[in-house]
Amino acid sequence: MTVESTAARKPRRSSTGGGKRAASAKKAAPQKSTEPELVQLLTPEGKRVKSAENAVYDAYVDGITSEELRGLYRDMVLTRRFDAEATSLQRQGELGLWASLLGQEAAQIGSGRATRDDDYVFPTYREHGVAWCRGVDPTNLLGMFRGVNNGGWDPNSNNFHLYTIVIGSQTLHATGYAMGVAKDGADSAVIAYFGDGASSQGDVAESFTFSAVYNAPVVFFCQNNQWAISEPTEKQTRVPLYQRAQGYGFPGVRIDGNDVLAVLAVTKWALERARTGEGPALIEAFTYRMGAHTTSDDPSKYRNDDERVAWEAKDPILRLRAFLESEGHADEGFFAELDDESEALGKRVREVVRAMPDPDLMAIFENVYADGHALVDEERAQFAAYQASFADAPAGGEVK
Repeated sequence: MTVESTAARKPRRSSTGGGKRAASAKKAAPQKSTEPELVQLLTPEGKRVKSAENAVYDAYVDGITSEELRGLYRDMVLTRRFDAEATSLQRQGELGLWASLLGQEAAQIGSGRATRDDDYVFPTYREHGVAWCRGVDPTNLLGMFRGVNNGGWDPNSNNFHLYTIVIGSQTLHATGYAMGVAKDGADSAVIAYFGDGASSQGDVAESFTFSAVYNAPVVFFCQNNQWAISEPTEKQTRVPLYQRAQGYGFPGVRIDGNDVLAVLAVTKWALERARTGEGPALIEAFTYRMGAHTTSDDPSKYRNDDERVAWEAKDPILRLRAFLESEGHADEGFFAELDDESEALGKRVREVVRAMPDPDLMAIFENVYADGHALVDEERAQFAAYQASFADAPAGGEVK
């Protein structure tokens, strides 16, 4: 499947000399299609669709059971409930920051459930749904955002790496790990998550190069949620992101990132080909970030409400629920029971976070240098004195 190329044209040079462009020559602008061409197996209205073009992917979900469908729905609902609770906790001063996944549940649950236990996952910092699929307790995700630890889980227990804050660097880690997997002859694959903003990083380009040259068993999963903080995708690329894979020599596929069945099917396909020695693949999950980039961001300053409302009509959870109800895969008892489970999860998350210890304020000075440093010692002493000064302040008064 292809989308019309939007490659840049070279501007004409002015015939008047001086190397200046003619006044009539305009800067080439990327062409935008009204609706991207992508793999979709479940429409926004919850209708199952099949086509000859998508037959290879349909095969991966044709035998899905009612129980498995309910499981996908449960995963998305509970992940959204956890995410909402974390956002509320940050607003109440219990977390320093939070990166919400609101709107991206299908992209994460569908891809996460496509992995096997022996596959290895390299997330960025928003993959709360993938962490859920890998068996990481959601409360463990919150310690870093509260400042009480640097991760909160053992990566090798769930084959799920710690969250990576440095944008795009995890794709290099994933590629290196995948190269090692190939050399070991292991029958497993690696999947690396990143966003549309990270796709502009040099680390991602290097990862594509090395994975292609060494035929590494890695799947690059890009959640294109349309906004890299305040920068729209069209300001970062002149072609659809999935088409970049062609230049490196491996396949790229764009999927409806709000369609959990399409995500599940295409990710299974990509992981299977990686495990069988066919090399890397790029999946672009075309989705939308319904909320803010993080809780320190105000999206109303750079995008309009009409855009958000249009994407709310494509809500991944409502889409799957419509399918479950129309096809008789779930009844009201299931949804009522899930509502109770959802509330119980929110309560547990709230209680666990509030029971966490306060951050160790002096920990910032640890491990700066392997053998210590006089300047760090001096800064530590100054900061300790500053903190101690608050204990000497009168109640309600200022430190003099």
